[in-house]
Amino acid sequence: MRHAGRLSRCRPPAVKRGRSVRPPAARRSGVCSQRCRQGAAGMFLRLLADVRWRGADPKWRSVACCRSASGTAESHPVPLPAQAQVVICGGGITGTSVAYHLAKLGWKDVVLLEQGRLAAGTTRFCAGIVSTARPVAIELKMADYSNKLYQQLEQETGVQTGYVKTGSVSLAQTQDRLISLKRIASSLNVSGIPCEIIGPKRVAQLHPLINIHDLVGAMYVPDDALVLSANVSLALATAASRNGVQIHERTSVSHVSVQKGRVTGVETDRGHIKCQYFVNCAGQWAYELGHSGEEPVNIPLHACEHFYLLTHPLKEPLANNVPTVVDPDGRIYIRNWQGGILSGGFEKNPKPLFTEGRNQLEIHNLQEDWDHFEPLLSALLRRMPNLEALQIMQLVNCPESFTPDMRCIMGESPTVRGYFVLAGMNSAGISYGGGAGKYLAEWMVNGYPSENVWPLDLKRFGTLQSSRTFLRHRVMEVMPLMCDLKVPRWDFQTGRQLRTSPLYDRLDAQGARWMEKHGFERVKYFVPPGKDLLDLDQSKTFYKPDWFDIVGSEVKCCKEAVCVIDMSSFTKFEISSTGDQALQSLQYLFSNDLDVPVGHVVHTGMLNENGGYENDCSIARLSKRSFFMISPTDQQVHCWAWLKNRLPEDSNLTIEDVTWKYTALNLIGPRAVDVLSELSYAPMTPEHFPSFFCKEMSVGYANGIRVMSITHTGEPGFMLYIPIEYALHVYNEVMNMGQKYGIRNAGYYALRSLRIEKFFAFWGQDLDAFTTPMECGREFQVKLEKGMEFVGQEALLEQKQHGVYKRFTMFILEDHDTDMDLWPWWGEPIFRNGRYVGKTTSSAYSYTLERHVCLGFVQHLDEKTGEQLVVTTDFINQGEYEIDIAGQRFQAKAKLYPFSSLFAQRRRKDEVELSGYQRE
Repeated sequence: MRHAGRLSRCRPPAVKRGRSVRPPAARRSGVCSQRCRQGAAGMFLRLLADVRWRGADPKWRSVACCRSASGTAESHPVPLPAQAQVVICGGGITGTSVAYHLAKLGWKDVVLLEQGRLAAGTTRFCAGIVSTARPVAIELKMADYSNKLYQQLEQETGVQTGYVKTGSVSLAQTQDRLISLKRIASSLNVSGIPCEIIGPKRVAQLHPLINIHDLVGAMYVPDDALVLSANVSLALATAASRNGVQIHERTSVSHVSVQKGRVTGVETDRGHIKCQYFVNCAGQWAYELGHSGEEPVNIPLHACEHFYLLTHPLKEPLANNVPTVVDPDGRIYIRNWQGGILSGGFEKNPKPLFTEGRNQLEIHNLQEDWDHFEPLLSALLRRMPNLEALQIMQLVNCPESFTPDMRCIMGESPTVRGYFVLAGMNSAGISYGGGAGKYLAEWMVNGYPSENVWPLDLKRFGTLQSSRTFLRHRVMEVMPLMCDLKVPRWDFQTGRQLRTSPLYDRLDAQGARWMEKHGFERVKYFVPPGKDLLDLDQSKTFYKPDWFDIVGSEVKCCKEAVCVIDMSSFTKFEISSTGDQALQSLQYLFSNDLDVPVGHVVHTGMLNENGGYENDCSIARLSKRSFFMISPTDQQVHCWAWLKNRLPEDSNLTIEDVTWKYTALNLIGPRAVDVLSELSYAPMTPEHFPSFFCKEMSVGYANGIRVMSITHTGEPGFMLYIPIEYALHVYNEVMNMGQKYGIRNAGYYALRSLRIEKFFAFWGQDLDAFTTPMECGREFQVKLEKGMEFVGQEALLEQKQHGVYKRFTMFILEDHDTDMDLWPWWGEPIFRNGRYVGKTTSSAYSYTLERHVCLGFVQHLDEKTGEQLVVTTDFINQGEYEIDIAGQRFQAKAKLYPFSSLFAQRRRKDEVELSGYQRE
């Protein structure tokens, strides 16, 4: 007998389940919790349509592996190959997508292993919503590609994917939510994805069941779609198999063999396979698989339970093309499912699972929990009150894996060459699967993907994020954040104070407000005595923030007196050798000339073969054979891996990560020279301590302080790299001596304002692997004729000869009201003479210019063909520009500073200093 209850805000009554009965306290009238597993559940769980798919491709039947119902191997018609070029572990949407795209790119010696059945993991339970409405540019591109791929996949393979273009409607109950949607809509439109902001009445026309009484607007994306997720995965596998990829089910990977830091093979329960590349697409088991190898690979993700509801068809079944509804303020999504409703969400109190690890061949529907689902059910009934009488088929509870920053994980391991990862889809696997598989396949075949995927790169994480306790606590915050309104510069609250400066407690007591970067606590600004800290911390807005005046006073002090910023989070390496090996290696890996006198500091790029920035750093020559390298905070893992993989294996050449050994204090301002002179009893004027100079000095009682005449802001001052045991002493001495010069603490928000108004670029936001020095006006960092070849030289020579196709440009907003208008933050579209030409990469208010300043890249496309053309100085200077902020355009003046004047800064007595650029 099938039990079917009605949708209600109350939980279903107790129903016998074998021998167990729900306790009386859990009994309420409403929906029936018992669902006949042989009936309705079977309808859903068999969406993967095994029989139809395997029948569609006879070749598949010859490689499919069989097991008995007990899970033991009965027979394996085709043995595993002894070797392959690539072995992929995981037969869900990510694994099959990687296999599909590798075969498309010509790599056909590929073996895909699945411990259970294809698409029988999380992919089988996926809600099947393909949504392109993503705030992160690379995620938007992945979702857009996936949508286009799935649209033609059925025709390519003959496998029914269930693709239906329904469109989606994202609802806004508040004005802030609507602003957030408008910002996304601006990005979608300039990316060629149709999108519009609509009013509540239009919402009612698109979906007649939606209650619109509390809505202020919505975003409509007509090209979003629905698919049968498992069938999409099977279609990708079919195409891959036809192109030569071998697929073996019921085959478990136990560990990956590694020799001399490279993948050499894979050990399975059916034998060993030699291989050059291994791809971990094991979903929620990726973490465990990464740690099972001979060389552990950290893959920071953790599973949580994810709930959604399936109903019987309505009396008047919903049309197949009715739009999917996303109600982020209600924390739910709603889609048509066989004439009824599929509705789930991201609750405020998620339930992590499998923290201790668990070996499970296939994912089954986890235990129903109506108490836990009740807030989401209530939100559904508020949004669709006419569903009260609708009968429920099943409450699905399935695991989904989430990452510490809500972005998926892809790329090569920093510790094992040839070990690639694609996992942690944050409940968006079907939206990202196609595009993510494409980019990872390109990465493997070409050595780099076709787009900047740094926001998703595995190397953005360090080992500290691999703690199971950290991951469990962080995903409990991440899952609700999937729906929470995220205003600019919001911060995670869990897993904090992992990495702190020795000055943390001292700065905290003085009103420091903190943000986190790569696990390191960094000061945003200092709240003066008397300010309401709680109100300031909870201030969240797209408009002028409450910290505006605080940061303004810090900027003013940097320009008129002296400030101290703790920048200990900088990545710091020491590279040395017994002979000339260090110099010769660094000359090859960096674009500038490092053969400078001892004591000099060189700003340089660490470039790839295409001339793009893999790192943006400063290198001080400590001695003839020793160098001190300072890089951005989040470069610690990436830069280390890049250098280790390219430096020669020479016992006489050493590289050491000394990030933790030194506290870094940035002493900024015209009076910095006075403070340091009095503390060191040494003259610090430019005649005695020139620009870009490094010297070990005594400061107070402390010896061995590395002092550099750079500030990374364009303002005069010094960086002090202090052995960690002396940090508190030196800080106290600086603050005490600086009192008569008006010294105060400052944070990164002030530093950001200073560097942007000076047109200094920031790696990871302005600069990336697809940006060259020629495109951002940094020819001075490149020595094309330094007497030896370096990585990226050929690409830069070509750009020098033929010109560049994008140009880093500064924009000053002219008709923007700082107090009343929405602020630019980053990612805003740039229009030249009414045509889209690029996006901003960073923005800040300039307290000097009393205007907002945006930095970004401008491209020149032929109006008829869309072909990229060379961007000239005249093209930049002769255009009329606008910056689009959430759909409203503001006039802006474009500026290409000559770099000689960009870096000319006033020091005391008006002398010129060539100061460093920002590396946050």
